Amino acid sequence: MLRWRGLEATPGDLGRTVVTVGMYDGVHRGHQELIGAAVRRARGMGRPCLLLTFDPHPSEVVRPGSHPAILTSLDRKAELVAELGVDAMCVLPFTPEFMRLSPETFTHTVLVEHLHAAAVVVGQNFTYGHRAAGTVESLAVEGRRFGFAVEGVALAGETSDDGEITISSTYIRACVAAGDMAPAARALGRPHRVEGVVVRGDRRGRELGYPTANVESPPYTAVPADGVYAGSLVLRDPRTGATVSTTPAAVSVGTNPTFQGSRRTVEAHLLDFDGDLYGEHVGVEFVERLRPMLAFTGVEELVAAMDRDVVRTREVLGL
Repeated sequence: MLRWRGLEATPGDLGRTVVTVGMYDGVHRGHQELIGAAVRRARGMGRPCLLLTFDPHPSEVVRPGSHPAILTSLDRKAELVAELGVDAMCVLPFTPEFMRLSPETFTHTVLVEHLHAAAVVVGQNFTYGHRAAGTVESLAVEGRRFGFAVEGVALAGETSDDGEITISSTYIRACVAAGDMAPAARALGRPHRVEGVVVRGDRRGRELGYPTANVESPPYTAVPADGVYAGSLVLRDPRTGATVSTTPAAVSVGTNPTFQGSRRTVEAHLLDFDGDLYGEHVGVEFVERLRPMLAFTGVEELVAAMDRDVVRTREVLGL
């Protein structure tokens, strides 16, 4: 998949495209349906499917200090949309200047002049331009003017005990923040993953007989609620982003209150693994929350709890 940042880096031989636009944070099931519609349109027209997304999150620019938790890094997003058949991904820096573009200027400069849109596929609630003044309806009008088709795709939903739920990044962030990994996974279509680099911690886990990979994630990462989880650690190739291996793990999220910790960490104890992961690019996937983070009275009580965590992790993962 082709990938570039900024309109000025758009390949000169791109030709006309089918463009889908959005943050696509999480690339959840709703996003997958929308991207699927764009890919089908592109294949039918014999054009490449191009996904246009933004960095940083527009909320941080529109309302500084409101940056939401991020479900997928740009690298992970690129990996996921490529699997869905997207041919190219353009990342636009979302700046105060870009925020002030009128809907008409966005359409002409971005979609027509640089990305050469032959069709644009977006969600029915899509808005664009200064103060989100542009809508799917206004985009269709501009499409007739500039010679591109517009398709609005209905939002995906699912039925739960609370009724019909619209699948959205906001809903998934709320599930992750509460440690509710099962509904998050249903909406995503896969377990939630936190990515980062394995760094050196205090090595206390090794001393207790439970060595852990201490995963340092980027700012704004959507880290689940404090607690212990059954999950896995995915080793990734830092150059290609491809998965190298997946290992079951009991994952701890929190400040380690038994030892009066103050820094919140994500630490994965890999089951049946013996090796050095320092400096490796990894993903930690969360399947089920086993228990909250607790302060134990001593090391023996803590180790006993960790013994139970590992047993329960094996049960949850069917090992």
